[in-house]
Amino acid sequence: MNIGEASKLSGISVKMIRKYEDSGIIPKARRNESGYRSYSEKDVHTLKFVKTSRSLGFSMKDIKELLSLWKNTSRTSANVKRIAEKHVESLEQKVDEINMMLKTLKHLTKNCHGDNRPNCPILSNLSGEQDKGL
Repeated sequence: MNIGEASKLSGISVKMIRKYEDSGIIPKARRNESGYRSYSEKDVHTLKFVKTSRSLGFSMKDIKELLSLWKNTSRTSANVKRIAEKHVESLEQKVDEINMMLKTLKHLTKNCHGDNRPNCPILSNLSGEQDKGL
């Protein structure tokens, strides 16, 4: 199948398929006699693996390693779990950071009058004026 068909079946844009090939995430596609890329069902399955991994927020480096482990039938699940656990830790840290941002923004919006006055604790905080006692 051509790259357009592989794109439709995998749910990955043609541009991203090319990018994944160029970056070595997936192997370069075979070329037919006229020079067009040619993909198999196995290639589409690999692209779906990449898409699912991206939707879970795995880095390209991790996806490359996961793909390698997926294709290696003598792999140990411990290696796969290690990558996933590291990613869970990273996501939990990001959630903590987002929760802190939400807490700060909720506090600032609660304390902003939102009226015609020029004083605004949100702008004061963003400019660092609150830290200086201004």
